[in-house]
Amino acid sequence: MDTRVFNHPEAVVQGWYWLARSREIRRGQVVPLRLLGRELAVYRGDDGRVAALDAYCAHMGAHLAEGRVEGNALRCFFHRWRYEADGRCSDIPCLAGQARPQISVRCWPTAERYGMVWLWTGETPADDLPEVPELAGKACDALVANRFRKRCHPNVVLINAIDEQHFASVHHLPGSILTMEAVPRSVSNIEFRNLGKVPTSKRLGRLLARFYQGPLTYTLSYWYGSLGTVTLGPDFLHLHLMFALRVGDDGSTEGQTLALTRQRRGPLGWLVNRLLLYGTALAARYFAWGDTRVFETIRFDFRHPIPADRAVLAFIRHLESQPLARWHEIDRTGARPRPTRMRLAGTDQESSDG
Repeated sequence: MDTRVFNHPEAVVQGWYWLARSREIRRGQVVPLRLLGRELAVYRGDDGRVAALDAYCAHMGAHLAEGRVEGNALRCFFHRWRYEADGRCSDIPCLAGQARPQISVRCWPTAERYGMVWLWTGETPADDLPEVPELAGKACDALVANRFRKRCHPNVVLINAIDEQHFASVHHLPGSILTMEAVPRSVSNIEFRNLGKVPTSKRLGRLLARFYQGPLTYTLSYWYGSLGTVTLGPDFLHLHLMFALRVGDDGSTEGQTLALTRQRRGPLGWLVNRLLLYGTALAARYFAWGDTRVFETIRFDFRHPIPADRAVLAFIRHLESQPLARWHEIDRTGARPRPTRMRLAGTDQESSDG
C-alpha cells in the first residue's frame, strides 16, 4: 500500500508516547533517555514534576544528563550553564554581572498517569492523556505490567488486535465470534467494536452466551497509531488493558503493558483490584504469547486486502490523516551539527552551532 505514515519508522505522529516508569525517575535525579531516536535529559525537580529537555547543552553540546538537578532546574556539568524546565538558560556563571544572551534548549511537554511518564511529541498537547472509554473521567488503579519488544513496527502490532481472521487461525476462536466495526472519534482516535455474538451451536458456546446480552465484548480504542486500549470480558465484569508502543532504533516495537480498573474503596476493594489487575495482565500475556511467532518473523507487506481486512484498512486510512511531529529536526545520532560561518572578534572563523 502507498502510505506516508503507516509502518514507516521515520514517521512520528504528534501524540503521547511512553517515556519511562514513574519510579525510574526519582526526585532530584536526571536520567538520559532515548525516545524515537531522540536523545533527552529527563529529570524530576524539587516540586515533583518531570521535565524533558533535548539532551545537549546549547553551548558546546555536553550531555545534560551528566549534570545535576538544582531545585526545578538542571545544571550542565561542563560549564555549569543552568536550564529551567521550559528549556530557558537562566544562568551562565562566567557572565556574572554581564548581560546574558537569550539561549534555550528544546523542552517537551510531559505528564504522569498510570504509573508512567509520558511525552508529547509536539509544541502543545492537542489531547489529554488517552483513557479507556469505559473509565473516562473515573479514578483508576493501574498495574505497570510487562515490558516487551516485538520485531516489527508498532502499527503492525496494533493491527494484529483488530485482525478478525487470526483469532480463528491462531487463537482458535469460532470464526463468526468477531466482526469489527470502525468508529472514528477524532483526528487522533479511532474505536473498534465487536458486533459478533458467541455461537451457540455447541454446549460451550451456549454456556458462554449466558454472560452476554448482546455481542461478545471486545472494544479497542487506538491513538496515534502507537497506543491502544482494550476492553473485554463478560457483561458483569469488564477487564481493561492499555498497550503503549513506540518504535525503537532498529524499527522494532518497544512496548509497555498496563492493566487498569476503576478504583474500589476499602481493604476489600483494594484486594479485588489487585486480583483483577493481575488477572488482566495474565490474560494479556496469554494472547500476546500466541502471536509471538508472527511478530518475530513477519516482513509486513499488505498486497492483497480482502473484505475481512476492513478494520485493518480503516485503521491505516485513519492513521494516514494524522499530523506528523517535527521530531527529527536534529541529527538522530546525537552528532555535533555541521560547522557554520561565525564572525569572531573581527575575523571569519568556523564554529559549530550550539
